[in-house]
Amino acid sequence: MFENLEFAPFILSFKLAGITTAILFTLSLPLAWWLSQSKSKIKSFIEAVTALPIVLPPSVLGFYILWALSHNSPIGAFFDEIFGIKLVFNFTGLVVASCFYSLPFMVQPLQGGFESLNKNMLEASYISGKSRLKTLLRVALPNIKPALLSAIIITFAHTVGEFGVVLMVGGSIPGETKVASVAIYEMVEIMDYTSAHIYSAIMVSISFLVLLSVYIFNKRYVKKVGL
Repeated sequence: MFENLEFAPFILSFKLAGITTAILFTLSLPLAWWLSQSKSKIKSFIEAVTALPIVLPPSVLGFYILWALSHNSPIGAFFDEIFGIKLVFNFTGLVVASCFYSLPFMVQPLQGGFESLNKNMLEASYISGKSRLKTLLRVALPNIKPALLSAIIITFAHTVGEFGVVLMVGGSIPGETKVASVAIYEMVEIMDYTSAHIYSAIMVSISFLVLLSVYIFNKRYVKKVGL
């Protein structure tokens, strides 16, 4: 039953999700902190741009990312001519596309966690002489563990399951861009329903376990802090 299955697409999916999650955490942390603390007039505009991947059809988002990264666009041409890096139909392009696609799933939980913090605690940190960076790293982050865990795990799981954007930007190149979701699509196309069932069951199990772990951790954390 399992002898003809290739698990390379899952390995590639996990690799893509891990790299994307690490990059997005690094980029989203200061952005989410700024959004939670700012009263700027452009805050709503930035929030809307950040949330766009949630409401845009993956094919639309994938098309514009494909256009932006292709050698016909200024961005794609710059990386191709200066660095010799092609950003479409390879793993690098998948990482870039995934960062755009999964951005709101990292930013929004972090922003919500920061906004829920006690303002007096932050003010006390500033009064004691801590900079904004130290306040973020030593005061804010340790007190938003549920939001932090949710952001990391949901971003990882969301990236593992993405399909439309990946297919548009990366296609289906074995060992390079053929992730699990694309593999399932191809199995259905050739009517290999047995393999599609197995792959899909694995994806469902992973998604369920991810969500279950988040809910269990959050429930235990709430009990621990006595909320």
